[in-house]
Amino acid sequence: MFKEFKKSIEWGGETLTLETGKIARQADAAVVATLGETSVLAAVVFEKKPKEGFDFFPLTVHYQEKYYAAGKIPGGFFKREARPTEKETLTSRLIDRPIRPLFVDGFKNETQVICTVLSHDMENDPDIVAMVAASAALTLSGAPFLGPIGGARVGFVDGEYTLNPHVDDMSKLRENPEQRLDLVVAGTKDAVMMVESEAYELSEEEMLGAVKFGHEQMQPVIDMIIDLAEEAAKEPFDFSPPAREELYGKVKAAGEDAMRAAFALTDKQERQAAISAARETIVSALSEEDQDDKQLGACIKKLESEVVRGDILKTGKRIDGRDLTTVRPIVSEVGILPRTHGSSLFTRGETQAMVVTTLGTGDDEQMIDALEGTYRSNFLLHYNFPPYSVGEAGRMMGPGRREVGHGKLAWRALQAVLPAATDFPYTIRVVSEITESNGSSSMASVCGGSLSMMDAGVPLKAPVAGVAMGLILEGSDFAVLTDILGDEDHLGDMDFKVAGTEAGITSLQMDIKVAGITPAIMEQALAQAKDGRMHILNEMSNALTEGRSEFSAHAPRIETMQINPDKIREVIGSGGKVIREIVETSGAKVDINDDGIIKIASANAEAIQKAHDMIHAIVAEPEEGKIYTGKVVKLMDFGAFVNFFGKRDGLVHVSQLANERVNHPKDILKEGQEVKVKLMGFDDRGKVRLSMKVVDQETGEEIANG
Repeated sequence: MFKEFKKSIEWGGETLTLETGKIARQADAAVVATLGETSVLAAVVFEKKPKEGFDFFPLTVHYQEKYYAAGKIPGGFFKREARPTEKETLTSRLIDRPIRPLFVDGFKNETQVICTVLSHDMENDPDIVAMVAASAALTLSGAPFLGPIGGARVGFVDGEYTLNPHVDDMSKLRENPEQRLDLVVAGTKDAVMMVESEAYELSEEEMLGAVKFGHEQMQPVIDMIIDLAEEAAKEPFDFSPPAREELYGKVKAAGEDAMRAAFALTDKQERQAAISAARETIVSALSEEDQDDKQLGACIKKLESEVVRGDILKTGKRIDGRDLTTVRPIVSEVGILPRTHGSSLFTRGETQAMVVTTLGTGDDEQMIDALEGTYRSNFLLHYNFPPYSVGEAGRMMGPGRREVGHGKLAWRALQAVLPAATDFPYTIRVVSEITESNGSSSMASVCGGSLSMMDAGVPLKAPVAGVAMGLILEGSDFAVLTDILGDEDHLGDMDFKVAGTEAGITSLQMDIKVAGITPAIMEQALAQAKDGRMHILNEMSNALTEGRSEFSAHAPRIETMQINPDKIREVIGSGGKVIREIVETSGAKVDINDDGIIKIASANAEAIQKAHDMIHAIVAEPEEGKIYTGKVVKLMDFGAFVNFFGKRDGLVHVSQLANERVNHPKDILKEGQEVKVKLMGFDDRGKVRLSMKVVDQETGEEIANG
C-alpha cells in the first residue's frame, strides 16, 4: 500500500532518520524526521498557478507543537492547543528565514510548509529536527527550491564547540555558567543562510568559529537529503522565471534619472515622496500594455536596487550621504517618564525607541507551559511597532511574528548581563515602543533597554549596545555597511545584527539573501560591527554608565530571607491563614518558594520590616543561654509555663522560680504576668527548660551565680 523511502545517519551522537511515502501522501511532499526519539512531520504544498495580484512570494511556515508529543494534556479550559506560543512563532521564523531566499526569483505561487512535532524525547530540541524535515520535504516536492539546507545547534563549553547539545544543557542558559552559547545556524552546501544566537560575551573569533563549526557539521545532513531526493523526489515543477529584460529596459529609460535624484535626498520623508513620484513618472511613460504587465512592479524594484547598490559600490557613499562605517547621530536620554520605574529615549538617526522598565515581584513572573515542562521567567521584553513609526496609518493588531521575533532578539542580547535572581530578586519587564523607524529598530531596543534598566536601578554587569550591518555583493565586489537604513536592508543582500558589551557578543542574528557570502566577508562584518558597537556604547555613556543606586519612589522594594523548608507550612498556616494575616497586617506582599526563600515586597520599608519580624517570630528557634521576656500562661504545682518566644512555651520548674524556697508558683506569680527568663536548655524529650531565678526581674540582667 505504501511506497516508503528511508535514510539514516549517525549525527552528533544520535541517529537521524528521514522517512517519506507513508504519511500525508496527498501533500506535494511529506517527510518525518527523527533525531533520537524526537520526531517532526513536515508537509509541503504549493499551488500550481501563481497568486493573482501578489508582488511578493506568498510563503507561510507553520511550526506547531502538540502536547501529546511529550505525553501531556494542554492546560486551560478547552484543553487543546490554541494560538501559537512564542516558541512556535520563533521556530516558524527560524525555518522561514533560510528557505525563503532559495526559491527561484519570480516564483509567486502560494506555498505552505507545516511542521508538526509528533514526539519529544526531552533531550533533542524539535526546532532543528523541524528545519531538517522542512528542507527535505521542499527538496522532494518538485517546487523550484534551490536547496536543500541543513541546520545545527552549536554550544560552547570550556573553549570547545558542541553539536546539538541537549535541551537540559540549553534551558535556563543564564543559570548555567559552563554553557556560554546557544547558536542555531542554517545553510546550503556552500553558504551560511541564517544565524540566530544567544551568547555570554563571546569574542568575534569565537562567534565566527561557532558559525563555521555549525556549517561543517550540517554537511552530512545535506548529503542525506540529496540521497533521499535521488530516490523519492518528484519531477521538477515546470516553472520558468518571467522574462523582464525588455520591460526593464523601458522602465530604466523612463525613470533612471528621476529615481537617482530621489535616492540622493537624505531626509527619509522627502526621499519616499520623491521615489513615489519617480514611480508615477515611469508608469505614465509606458504604454497601457506595459502598465498592465504583472512584472512591472518587479522591474521598478530592480531599478531602485540597481541605483542604490551601484552607487554604494562605485562611490562608497550611501543614501543618506554617510560612508560605509559611520553610525548615524545618536542621542541617549534617561528618566524621561516621571511615574515609571525606569525609562529611556534612544534616538539613532531616524530610528527611535522609547523603552520603559517596570520592576515587579515573584507574583509577576511569567509562567511558561512548554513541552519540556512548566517554568517561570523573571525577565520579559516586549517590542511594539505602531504604524505611525513609519508615517503610515495602519491596522492596530496584537503582536505579530515580527514583533515577537524582534522582542526575542533584544531579550537575548540583554539577558546575558542581568544580575542573578538571588542578588536581584525582582521580575523585570522591559517594553520597547518604536516611535520612529528607519532601520534597525531591534538594535535600538537593545540600546534603549540597557539604558532603561540602568535608570530603574538594575545592576547590569555591563551596558549593552547593538548595531545592524548590511551587505552589497555583486560578483567579487562587495561593501559591508554599518548601521543600515530601511532601504539598505530592503535592497541589500544581508541583515547582520550584532549586540554585546565592551567585552564581547551577547547576541548575533544573520539573514542572507544570496548564496555566496564567504567567511572573509563575515569576518569583516564582525570586525566592523565591533567598531560600531564601541562607538554606540560610548555615546550611551553620556546618559548612564551603570545602574542607579536608588530605585524610583514608585518601585517596590524586595527583601529576601531564607528559612528552613520544614518551616514553610508554619508560615503559610492552615488554608493560608497565617500568611494572609502577615500580608494584611504588614501591607507587604510575601512570596515563598519551595527552597525556603521568602521574598517580601513593598514600596514601604516599614511594611517590609513588619512582615520580616512576623515571619522571623514564626520560624526562628530560641537560643540556649539567651534571656527572653515572656508571659505566664499556666500555673501548675510543679512550676509555671511561660510563653517566651513567639508561640513557644517553656517550663520554669518551681526550683527555678526564685533563689528562696517556693511552696507553690501561685505564691509569687499569676497568669498573664510578664517575667524575664533565661533559656537553660532542652531536656531529653526536647522540652524547653527556663529559669527566672538567674535573671534580675527588674533589669533583665543575668544574676551572677544565681
